[in-house]
Amino acid sequence: MNYISTRGGKDLVSAAGAIKQGLASDGGLFMPEEIPSLDQGSVAKLCEMSYPERAAYILSLFLTDYTYEELLSDCEKAYAPDRFVGGAAPIHKLNDDTFVLELWHGPTSAFKDMALQIMPRLLSAALKKTEEKRTAFILVATSGDTGKAALEGYRDVDGVKIMVFYPVDGVSRVQKLQMATQLGENVSVCAIEGNFDDAQTGVKKIFSDREMAELLDKNGVFFSSANSINWGRLAPQIVYYVSAYCDLINSGEIIAGEMIDVTVPTGNFGNIFAAYIAKMMGLPINRLVCASNKNNILTDFLATGTYDRNRAFHTTMSPSMDILISSNLERLLYVMSGAGNTAELMKKLNTEGCYTVDAALKAKLDEHFTGLFCDEENTALEIKRTFNEDKYLIDTHTAVGLNCAKQYMAKNRDGLKMVVASTASPYKFASDVYKSITDKAPADELSALEELKALTSTEIPYPLKDIDKREVRFKTVIEKQDMSAQVLRTLGLGD
Repeated sequence: MNYISTRGGKDLVSAAGAIKQGLASDGGLFMPEEIPSLDQGSVAKLCEMSYPERAAYILSLFLTDYTYEELLSDCEKAYAPDRFVGGAAPIHKLNDDTFVLELWHGPTSAFKDMALQIMPRLLSAALKKTEEKRTAFILVATSGDTGKAALEGYRDVDGVKIMVFYPVDGVSRVQKLQMATQLGENVSVCAIEGNFDDAQTGVKKIFSDREMAELLDKNGVFFSSANSINWGRLAPQIVYYVSAYCDLINSGEIIAGEMIDVTVPTGNFGNIFAAYIAKMMGLPINRLVCASNKNNILTDFLATGTYDRNRAFHTTMSPSMDILISSNLERLLYVMSGAGNTAELMKKLNTEGCYTVDAALKAKLDEHFTGLFCDEENTALEIKRTFNEDKYLIDTHTAVGLNCAKQYMAKNRDGLKMVVASTASPYKFASDVYKSITDKAPADELSALEELKALTSTEIPYPLKDIDKREVRFKTVIEKQDMSAQVLRTLGLGD
């Protein structure tokens, strides 16, 4: 299976090539030439498999230049019990209608681990398959969780260096400490004065800088990405929706072939697009509810067909969704309307900051997606209600998802089971979770971990224990326009 650009460029590469390169040369995102199918017979076989086996099977359908044996070996290591304490993508039954897909049991307590534990192994193999001799320099823009998960996944991987940029005031204290204390000889972390969109735009600008690419090439280095713009990051996310469906069958909650609804709290659209790909493959998903926080640009887009980033940016208690430029939406536009239209819309977004889709594309969006949002007040109320009534502790992002799922089910009584993606441990946002339940602020953001533990009689996940006692290695803060210079300094190629 070959991969092509969403904008119609001339790139035609293998799966390994797409994973190594990250971004297409025309600025587009890589997509497979076709989406493989998943019939009921295949789902039945997957029901009998472990999570690593399911992951290897699904990935083998997309990454055809990797052998199943290679993928299985990597998946077994990536999703090993000692790395995913509590299991890889278990389902929690909240009530008869709603099921929470817990994606945060990995080494950084966020859903990004589900992709970023396997992705470095895929990249390492890709470098060998393409006979690459240069060092891969991974550039990451993060709104909090991707950065730490990528740093942990790529730590001390041969042939790779990684640098993460994050908005200095746009992540939680725990997220900041997770990144600033990261171990590894090949890692670097830098904060920027700006928001996530500034960081993401800066990284994309660096990727498209041909002079810098030539300079790096002369010094035996090339750029790649660990953000969900990289297909090697997005493909593993398809797996957990398929796995969730299998687990619902195995638990007797549904029968094979029965439709379900899925709600995903998302800002960059990658997580929900992975669910849409699962649906395209044939997984019986009826409705995809795109859940946004106060930065409800996706809600407005799905309601009106107009995507307009020219609006106020809000810093919220669900910072991983504080995004106004949803990169993976480009992939959805591509599969629904083709490369030509996608290139035109992306050009408008870059030059005017907005675009409006035509009636035909809007009808296709309406067929599959519903966009809803949850403001700050209702996010806090959802955390409190879920803990008090359901005896279940959730983080701020999962609260947005649950609230939007309830909004949808209240208006659409289709009788289907609803799966809600839970994207982070509540302890990653302990201060806001504690305040939501008690209506009182904790002593500080770090003491909130112990205060939340005492309040709820739950355990702090192992990746977050004693985080305040770790050595802070990375303290640099730069202006957003200095990102390119910081990359060169990190590589020893600048002043």
